[in-house]
Amino acid sequence: MKFGVVVFPGSNCDYDCYHVLANVLQVNTVFLWHEEKDLRSCDCVILPGGFSYGDYLRTGAIARFSPIMQAIRDFIAQGGLVMGICNGFQILVESGLLPGALLPNITGRFICKYTYLRVENVHTPFTHLFTPGEVVKIPIAHHQGNFFMHSPDLLTLRKQEQVVFRYCGPHGERDPRFNPNGSLDDIAGIASANFRVLGMMPHPERCAEDILGSHDGRKIFFSLIQWLEERKSG
Repeated sequence: MKFGVVVFPGSNCDYDCYHVLANVLQVNTVFLWHEEKDLRSCDCVILPGGFSYGDYLRTGAIARFSPIMQAIRDFIAQGGLVMGICNGFQILVESGLLPGALLPNITGRFICKYTYLRVENVHTPFTHLFTPGEVVKIPIAHHQGNFFMHSPDLLTLRKQEQVVFRYCGPHGERDPRFNPNGSLDDIAGIASANFRVLGMMPHPERCAEDILGSHDGRKIFFSLIQWLEERKSG
């Protein structure tokens, strides 16, 4: 099994993701430069957080045109797994690979802190090791993480169970005071209709070791690894 971490100019969480996969979980992991068109036989591709191309136009808007993104589109069409974290989520949305839009935080400020998330769908490659409604503690660090979409599309998203994570309180309670950025429906992460693509604003790679104050994020990567192992052995 092999993971690829995409590096755009301005990525700043690429080494974090690489460290968790290669050193903490000890799986074969490579960096994929944004100009590459070959994903080098990776089984899963991670789009990390950061400020791709400096976010000078609109977050993710320039990165969507990187040569590697066409390879990722083809990879997804062939059934590959892709996870976008923070800026990676923004890139997936800008590329049309996930629905919706990510607006500036309702506070107008950059937010960096731990949040609680409720796992809403445990039937995805990214969450199958969780229990329904499980609450995890994962940090955020963004200025533009306010998820939005029009009401008919939101109804479709709910119906197809594409909402994977929601912001919540420490016991799973939903309340506006636990929604850090104003995201519609408290959405913190969504999946594609076939559940092969995940976008989430919180950073699981920043809480994958006890020394960081939480290891809850490691379970997302464990889910991916086990899911891939089962399919390769089967």
